[in-house]
Amino acid sequence: MNTSAADRALVMIANCVDAKSLRQIAANARRQGMSTVARAADLRLYEILPSEKPGTLEHDVWRSIHALEDTLTKERGTTTRLSRTRPKIACVGELETIKDLIMRKEPSEGFHMLLERQMAELTFEAVALRHADRFEIAVLDAAEQRLRAAGVASSK
Repeated sequence: MNTSAADRALVMIANCVDAKSLRQIAANARRQGMSTVARAADLRLYEILPSEKPGTLEHDVWRSIHALEDTLTKERGTTTRLSRTRPKIACVGELETIKDLIMRKEPSEGFHMLLERQMAELTFEAVALRHADRFEIAVLDAAEQRLRAAGVASSK
């Protein structure tokens, strides 16, 4: 794929709202060695998969979950679900789940996995900072500190 084809693909990805199409674009791009196009298609896919309203805390939480699950599924070659996070959300909701994970002494496995895959903006810590009005100062401070310790500049 040449530069103009990649540019056209990126424009198409930005406007695409069909999950099947985005998956196909990502697969084709990977096959052709166009990692930038594949990543853009994947990130757009994670943006459109959640059924929650874009811009909400809930949407951002599910975007993170979809991103990690999809990435792990591709890497492992078998469907992977966050088997502790999903039930916790079903029990206490997105807000409490994020608070609990951020306030733990050690970062969650998902935090490390997202950082390793260059998706720091999808960590629950980053999500909390983007929705600061929904969290107590202690949670925001813990999120900020964890990201800083990991070498990630936050947007707080």
